This record gives sequence, C-alpha cells and structure tokens, in this order.
Amino acid sequence: MDITLTTPALLFPALSLLLLAYTNRFLGLATVIRNLYADYQKSSDPVLRGQIDNLRYRVVLIRNMQIFGAASILGCVVCMLVLFFGLLELGKVLFSASLILLVVSLALSLRELHVSVGALNLHLSALEDEERQAPS
Repeated sequence: MDITLTTPALLFPALSLLLLAYTNRFLGLATVIRNLYADYQKSSDPVLRGQIDNLRYRVVLIRNMQIFGAASILGCVVCMLVLFFGLLELGKVLFSASLILLVVSLALSLRELHVSVGALNLHLSALEDEERQAPS
C-alpha cells in the first residue's frame, strides 16, 4: 500500500468535526451537572446522588474520547511530517496508530452514548412510576 502526504490529511475534517461534537457533549453535560449539583444542595436525595455518579462516569468517558481524538490528530500531523521527509515505513506505522486511536475514541463515544441512554431510561421509568402512583 502506498501512502502519500495527502492520505493522513484526509482525516482532518472528520477529526475536527468529531472533536467539536465531543466538546459540545462535554459542555452540555457540564450544564446538567451544575444544575443537578444545585438541586442536590437543596435536598440530599439519594437518587440525585446516583445521577451525579453517572454523570461523573460520563465526564471521564468524554475526556478520554477527546484525548484519543486529539492524539489521533497529532498522529496524523506527525505522520505527514515523517512522510514529508520521505520515511514511508514510519509514516505507515504512524498513520495506522492514528487510525487505531480514532477507533478507540469512537468506541468510547459509543459507550458514552449507551450510558447516557441508560440514564434517560431511568428518568422515564421514574416518571412512569409517578404517573402510575398518582391518584386518578
């Protein structure tokens, strides 16, 4: 397989948009955490504590998604530099490593989505339970 200087450059638009999406998820989660923390200060509801723990886990996942995504971009840049100097074999290794980092980042993203949907399902279940218990 031949790899040219433009091959790793093809990932830049996708990686940039991916990191932007990760950042937006992080900012949205930060807002939810701040609001939930304020609610927890008012009433030390154990359910709120469980939600805060869930959000803490999601923040760690998003942080790791961003780290692996940024490492993938860095790998692509170093790969381009190496290819510029004519080191084709090293360039292939670096590009492969960048792709692996990207796969890890996407896998973490899938995990975070799974956890966030689970948290939303808990909210919906609690709402349904309240409706069932409400006097008709």
